[in-house]
Amino acid sequence: MSLVETAARTLPDGALRGLGDARHRVFEVRGLRLHAVEAGPAEGPLLVLLHGFPEFWYGWRHQIAPLAEAGFRVLALDQRGYNVSSKPRGVAAYNLDELAGDVAVVIAEAAGSAGSGGSDSRAFLVGHDWGGAVAWWTALRFPDRVARMAVLNMPHPAVMQAAVRHDRAQRRRSLYIAFFQIPWLPERLLRARDWAALEKAMRASGRPDAFTDSDFAHYRRAWEQPGALPAMLAWYRAALRARPVASLRQRVTVPTLLLWGARDTALRRELARPSVQLCDRGHLVFLEEATHWLHHEEPGRVNPLLADFFE
Repeated sequence: MSLVETAARTLPDGALRGLGDARHRVFEVRGLRLHAVEAGPAEGPLLVLLHGFPEFWYGWRHQIAPLAEAGFRVLALDQRGYNVSSKPRGVAAYNLDELAGDVAVVIAEAAGSAGSGGSDSRAFLVGHDWGGAVAWWTALRFPDRVARMAVLNMPHPAVMQAAVRHDRAQRRRSLYIAFFQIPWLPERLLRARDWAALEKAMRASGRPDAFTDSDFAHYRRAWEQPGALPAMLAWYRAALRARPVASLRQRVTVPTLLLWGARDTALRRELARPSVQLCDRGHLVFLEEATHWLHHEEPGRVNPLLADFFE
């Protein structure tokens, strides 16, 4: 069975329904196969969406069709380790150098495909949570691949690193990262009782309207993919055990929009402004009533902000 067929079967009750002309696509990336959902006109400017933990492409369900209707060629990627994309072994396979390298190759391949709008090998890039960390790193390491970038509720890597070291309040919020370093136990607890702990954590950290029961049916199918949960947790383990080899250039040169749900229970709002201050051309917007899951809760605000920024 092909990866596209597997992806289609993963969500048999029609997760693509309501997403316009969305279709499955597979990218061959440095020996891996990365699944994506693509929508919008082939000649439109390329816009790549990067999900966070513990989501997959479906986390952008409220953005895919509106951005495609706005004229963008949208790619919502299943990053390595997630859903039906490849799940390489070893914690080091999930450090930021590897993750950003995936994105750079996907952009080059997608931008170079027929009907992509010319020879421009850049894309608009959007990342949330861990996807935001990958977006920051991609813009730092591969600025020639990123035309503009929007990040949702994830600070600049240097700001996050400093906060974990020196900000006691942020360290308390980040204790779950230390728990994820323990072998096998997090996997067992998160998987128990039909993923009850993972669902509870997502519901508790968002507004009541952030997720539906149907959404969690889709998430469970992605989490249940063979090898998915250890790979998803490997992102956290790599952050402490297999740090990137590339040196960190702190200043971001590409135009950057940082959207921040002010009621985030995991990341303090105080991390946002220092992150924008490390951007040559940065703009910060707080959504005061939104949580970490702002793109689920307030797509009516998030989507126009993205479309206008990338216009």
